[in-house]
Amino acid sequence: MASFAAATRAAVPSLHVWPAPPKRANSSSTFPIADGCTRCDLRSNDFFCDLPEPALKALQKIKHTTTYPAGAILFLEGQSARGVYILCRGRVKLLTTSSDGRTLILKIAEPGEGLGLSSVIGGKPYGVTAEILQPAQLTYIPREDFLKFIREHGEASLHFARHLGRDCHSAYDLLRTIGLAQSVSEKLARFLLEWSSKGVMSDGILRVKLALTHEEMAQLIGTTRETVTRTLSTLKKQRIIELAGSTLLLKNRPALESRAAG
Repeated sequence: MASFAAATRAAVPSLHVWPAPPKRANSSSTFPIADGCTRCDLRSNDFFCDLPEPALKALQKIKHTTTYPAGAILFLEGQSARGVYILCRGRVKLLTTSSDGRTLILKIAEPGEGLGLSSVIGGKPYGVTAEILQPAQLTYIPREDFLKFIREHGEASLHFARHLGRDCHSAYDLLRTIGLAQSVSEKLARFLLEWSSKGVMSDGILRVKLALTHEEMAQLIGTTRETVTRTLSTLKKQRIIELAGSTLLLKNRPALESRAAG
C-alpha cells in the first residue's frame, strides 16, 4: 500500500499532505473555532461529541481542533493511519486515484462524520485520500489515544461502531449507483436525487446547494467532466433542472426519477 501512496503523489504532484493538527486551534480561520465539546454550538445528536459526560471529558483531553483551507489533504490512500479526524464544519472528499491520475470520489463527508476510523481500528493504512472540499474545522485524535479511549469507554465504542456501519451502507449505495446503472444519464439522475434530499421546497421547486464542479460530479459517478456537462445541459433544456450559480433547482422530480429508474 505504501507504494500506492507514492504512485498517487506522482500522478497528482500538487497534493500537499498537511501535518497532524497542533494542540492549539488555528487562530487564522474565517470562522470561530469551538475547541471545547461541552461549549460547542455545532453539537447535535449525530456528532461524536454527543457522548455521556465522562466520555466527553476524556475525549476533550486527547483531541486537537483546528481548521483547514479548501484543497488541503488530510491523508493519502496507502499512508500509515496516524489518527482519526472528526469533521465539525465543512465538507471533505474521500477519493481514490490511480497511478495514471484517474480519480473516483467515494463519498462527500458531512459534519459529524469520522474520517480514518476503519483504518485506525483495523490497524491498516488509510484506504482513501481525504481532501478538504470546503473550508473546514476538524478534531484530530492520535491513534494510540483513540484506541485507549474506546477501550475505556463502551458508550463511545458503540457510537463509533454505528458510524462504521453507516459507512458500509454508504459503500453499498455507491456500488449500486455506479455498478447497476445502465447509462451516465441514469447515474447522474440518481446522484442529483440523492443530493436534493438535503434541499428546501419553495414555490413548488426544490432548491439545494450543489457546490460541486462538473469534474467532481464526474468523479462521484465514474465518468468524464465533458459527459456530465452535456447531460446537465440536456436536463436543463428539458426543464427538469435549473442551475443558478451553486444552487440546483429541481423543477420536475418525476421526470428525474424516471431517468434514474433507467
